Amino acid sequence: MASSAFAPALDPESALLFVVNAAAGGFGIDVKRAVIESALAARGRKGELLICRPAELAQVAAQAAAAALARGTAVVAVGGDGSLNTVAQAAHKTGCAMGVVPYGTFNYFARTHGIPTDPAAAARLLLDARPLPVQVAAINDRVFLVNASLGVYPELLRDREAYKARFGRSRWVAFVAACATLLRAQRRLRLHIELGNTVRDVQTLTLFVSNNRLQLEHFGANPPDTVVGTPGHGSMAALMLRPIGTLSMIGLLLHGAMGNLDEAAGVESFEFQHMVVRPTLLPGRQEVVVAFDGEVARMRAPIDFRVLEKPLYLLQAPDSPGSVEATEAAA
Repeated sequence: MASSAFAPALDPESALLFVVNAAAGGFGIDVKRAVIESALAARGRKGELLICRPAELAQVAAQAAAAALARGTAVVAVGGDGSLNTVAQAAHKTGCAMGVVPYGTFNYFARTHGIPTDPAAAARLLLDARPLPVQVAAINDRVFLVNASLGVYPELLRDREAYKARFGRSRWVAFVAACATLLRAQRRLRLHIELGNTVRDVQTLTLFVSNNRLQLEHFGANPPDTVVGTPGHGSMAALMLRPIGTLSMIGLLLHGAMGNLDEAAGVESFEFQHMVVRPTLLPGRQEVVVAFDGEVARMRAPIDFRVLEKPLYLLQAPDSPGSVEATEAAA
């Protein structure tokens, strides 16, 4: 991965470009505006707020990233995991620096890289941070920051959004939605998996790929160390859930809730850098439903998961636990 010596230069006199998803999180746009403007005013810095609806997010992010590179500044994603992913697509493509003001439920990406989950604190950190390289991954032609999957997990995300709309945003609502989805999970995926020279045919309820060590630790699902690097820094981890009965599924949910998924029956984990997955599809079908960073879409098979050589340059403190420099210093 490229070092910070190749990071884009930042002009402190150039305005930061904040891409604000008006629909993200449980806070109104006026609250988000006040948080950002307060941080900028306290330091005498300039910023532009680009407020958009979800349908406009990709276009606004692409335009902001191009402008940020031309002006020597950074594009800042303000929202949850889906918003961060959309802005990251644009920032990674152009090579500009990216900042984060998180408004998500779990905020794994921000927490992994030492960015406060309090939006006001995150906005203040941006003003003293510098761009450092962090690992990103890809599922086919889409960048992802935290995770990507196929099988029952995309269904879980759809159910979670429905539960949030009805009961509000919280981690407990997300957990209850996950339980409801998994307990009724019946559909099996038949996958042909290629890992270098190793080829396997498996049946699973879901294939879950993580680019985030913190999320794996939260689940208690650390894979055997078989590849150079660690998940999120040189490799990724895959979890497969084998078809199991209802009682075993309840046991799995309890293990996951307690953070010791490694001890649950029916879960297999492994580490990798590049994996090609060929699902068995119905005649005439060429696409499969996938999820990445909380977004659900259809992709043409085969599905290609890989660690990208080109990093994302993220605004973070120099001693951030997720930075390349901090990781190498601790080695």
